[in-house]
Amino acid sequence: MLDAIRIYLAVASTGNLSKVAKVEGVAVSSISRKIDALEAELGFKLFNRSSRMIMLTDAGEQFLPRAQNILLELDDAKNAISALNKDPKGVLSVTAPASFGRLYVAPAVVTFLKRYPLMEIELNISDEIIDLSARRIDVAIRIGKLPDSDLVATRLAPFYRIACASPDYIKRHNKPASPQELLQHNCLTVEDTVRTVPGLWSFPNTNKGMPLPVRGNFRSNDTNSLLLAAIAGVGVVHLASWLVSDMIVSGQLMPLFTETLIADEKISSAIHAVRMPGRSHATKAQLFIAHLKNEFGEPAYWDKVLFTN
Repeated sequence: MLDAIRIYLAVASTGNLSKVAKVEGVAVSSISRKIDALEAELGFKLFNRSSRMIMLTDAGEQFLPRAQNILLELDDAKNAISALNKDPKGVLSVTAPASFGRLYVAPAVVTFLKRYPLMEIELNISDEIIDLSARRIDVAIRIGKLPDSDLVATRLAPFYRIACASPDYIKRHNKPASPQELLQHNCLTVEDTVRTVPGLWSFPNTNKGMPLPVRGNFRSNDTNSLLLAAIAGVGVVHLASWLVSDMIVSGQLMPLFTETLIADEKISSAIHAVRMPGRSHATKAQLFIAHLKNEFGEPAYWDKVLFTN
């Protein structure tokens, strides 16, 4: 089938069976049979053919980028296997969101470089969403739901938000028994000028699937500021598990409603590493992504505390 896909791409590029047959050194009928076999395997026509011309069908147009990615991924796999017995070297550019990059990606870069001393890493720490096709970026860490794109994505860990408060706040205001009770608590929320409601916190199997319109006396566009306020006992926060886990371990914060995380295990929102297919640094990118996945663990080491409290 892979050979048929290669032939299909060549015909799509040239628009001529005879030219492809000449390059392949076979009869035109042989090229035609391979296209027929691929169409039969896929269950739809790839080309409209006549005695004068050959054109891609709508289905053929849609299949084109996927077919290109199939061959690119195969080349990537071959390169990765051939590099197993070699010491990787060269420059790899990586970008990651600011807080997550400092806390988790930068330490993983250190262990990666200790393991592969001939490698060089250029780490860009920024909350800017960088266009990998426009910039020379080999690996990008993305948090949340991924939009549809041609990027190759590897899921590194689920993305949980967890409600938590300081022991002092819980002592003064009592621990909420359910997410709905947060409506009676001082909730520290991320400022969002687009929404009319200051805070919208979602929990599985809560409020008929609708977000809770929580409120409080402190709003900020900076999650670290909200985190510091929560540690000081000002109110309840609802932040990424990777941001609050160290504070939970140290006892500065208490997690709330961890049972909802179990109900939410199949969430589509996650932490991914993405890369452009077919880039010359694909093998090194795959190696770095595999290292990240191994370093983070499964479950991710920052999430383990959530399921043991």
